[in-house]
Amino acid sequence: MSTSTLSNTLASTLSRIPLPAVWTSGSAQQRTLMLGVMLAILSNVLFGVLYAYSSFLAPLSGTQVFIWRMLAMWVALFGYLLISGQLGFHIDKLRTLGSVKQWAWLLLPTPIFLSQFWLFMWAPVNGQGVQTAMGYFLFPLMMVVFGCVLFGEKLSRLQWLAVAFAALGVGSEIVRTQSVSWATLWVCGTYPLYYILRRLQGIGALTGLLVDLTIFAPFALAYLFFLAPSSLTLVSGSGFFLAMLAGLGILSVLAMKTNVDASQMLPVNVYGMMSYLEPALLFILAVTILGNPFESAMIYSYGLIWVGIVFLIAHGVRQLQRARRNTRAIINEEAV
Repeated sequence: MSTSTLSNTLASTLSRIPLPAVWTSGSAQQRTLMLGVMLAILSNVLFGVLYAYSSFLAPLSGTQVFIWRMLAMWVALFGYLLISGQLGFHIDKLRTLGSVKQWAWLLLPTPIFLSQFWLFMWAPVNGQGVQTAMGYFLFPLMMVVFGCVLFGEKLSRLQWLAVAFAALGVGSEIVRTQSVSWATLWVCGTYPLYYILRRLQGIGALTGLLVDLTIFAPFALAYLFFLAPSSLTLVSGSGFFLAMLAGLGILSVLAMKTNVDASQMLPVNVYGMMSYLEPALLFILAVTILGNPFESAMIYSYGLIWVGIVFLIAHGVRQLQRARRNTRAIINEEAV
């Protein structure tokens, strides 16, 4: 289903519901923008819920929850694509890969994806929730750096300030602790590579996700049968765990789907700014509900990183305003 079709379907559904005038009186472009914002918020909230999910599945370990999540997510994604009639589209796309080299290139980012999902489920229940959330805060900044280094993109003054403050923040944390969390480095250092590789391959998010999960499914089953049979016994004999894991798979796919749809509906700058909701929620959940440690001395280093984020958001706002002015100028020229 294309973005325009999805937007029209949702807009048609919403038109039957009493809505504020700002929705009914706006243009199609404005409604698409509002819908994209709502989907982005929903996606970030769902990712926040998933971050705390491991704590409700004790005595399963973080690694075991990760294994079950991958299997539940594969079932939910396969079922969604089958019901929506999109499975054939993704399979046809993969059939165009004719050589071993193309398949090897396709599978290259898979270990990065799996390690990130494992860390996402393991960190909150192992005292690394704050550090992992900080990695997600640094992720957009690292995407800017990778874009500059790998693609020769030019940085604006605000982007340079963002990168500089983030570097100062990381440096301050290294001086304070004589180290920096491996969880933070792994998220912000490798996750950009996953997205860059998928971008170079021209593989869509759902196609890549289907490949990653399908490749890993046999290994996940082998882990449960041979390394964690007690986990398999516990889950198979409990309606509560079966329901929770089914919910884990459905929420995971829903979070990914709404995130992908939002990225297609929103301008890049707006989507980039909305992406900061997720790490903010992860950070709050890690400190409050999950009880991960946060020392007062961390305020200085993390504060510098947040200043860098503010500069990056300011750059996005400026770019968006510039794009709007250009659009208005074009419309005025056409009117004349």
